[in-house]
Amino acid sequence: MTTHPAPPAHPARPHPEVLVVGSANADLVTGVERHPAPGETVLGSDLAVHPGGKGANQAVAAARLGAATGLLARVGDDAHGRLLTASLREAGVATGWLLTSRTAPTGVALIAVDAGGANTIVVSPGANARLTPADVAAAGEALAAASVVSLQLEVALETVSAAAAAAAAAGTRVVLNASPPAALPPEVLAACDPLVVNEHEARLLLAGESGAGGERGGDPAGWADGLRRLGPRSVVVTLGAGGALAASAEGTAHVPAPAVVAVDSTGAGDAFTGALAWRLARGDTLADAVRLAVRVGALTVTRAGAQPSFPTAADLD
Repeated sequence: MTTHPAPPAHPARPHPEVLVVGSANADLVTGVERHPAPGETVLGSDLAVHPGGKGANQAVAAARLGAATGLLARVGDDAHGRLLTASLREAGVATGWLLTSRTAPTGVALIAVDAGGANTIVVSPGANARLTPADVAAAGEALAAASVVSLQLEVALETVSAAAAAAAAAGTRVVLNASPPAALPPEVLAACDPLVVNEHEARLLLAGESGAGGERGGDPAGWADGLRRLGPRSVVVTLGAGGALAASAEGTAHVPAPAVVAVDSTGAGDAFTGALAWRLARGDTLADAVRLAVRVGALTVTRAGAQPSFPTAADLD
């Protein structure tokens, strides 16, 4: 594997619009004709290594679109960590809150992408599991200064809870992408504005609440309504090629997606959430922010890889 030199020092921006708290992974990607069944081996393409992780992806997506963005995350003292640090800085993400764990490797995601662009992902958290509430407390000034704090669930739930609580106490808007899905404490759900889920995550969260096997609310509007009853101020359900649904006290709006030819869906949800956080930080309504985020997600799936596929503001013109 190529060794990446340590990037030059780059000071943190003192007042990010969007502060992302979450994971940073190296994505190890191979293409397959089809995904293997249990116990089956299939041959893949040459291995490609890309910067990834839901937290880093969201931060890069927002920064490429023009947001002043920072990332609170942990990486290992290794080649993958240097790759991630360099990619974040290249995208314009402030890395003053990017911490290095000396005893844990950088997180890794093992990704297989089939001929239709669908992926399966296995994540080894590594240093991501070492991001703690104490790290959140140390970044309290940045959480208070940001317009939006964007969260996911690839780090410890207690760390997510601490970030949501700190942001809510400071009056900072919280965007939480519940991926991978997990039961969320009531106080975290109450801070979400919005809670962002895909169809699979919506079903699982509702199943965990109702014990009904995930069938509560048989359509996206029903899922959004059921999720809002759990406490979030607003909910966004992403629907892949079907666009997204935004639900809040102001009503429910379905935003269709433009028709595109999908090449690789890796990172599309992160690009969507990063774009959503950016536009909410700029003062857009939820529905308008979702309209822009749907366009960003659609552009992302037309290109290979996660971060390499994220569009810039110029791509949206």
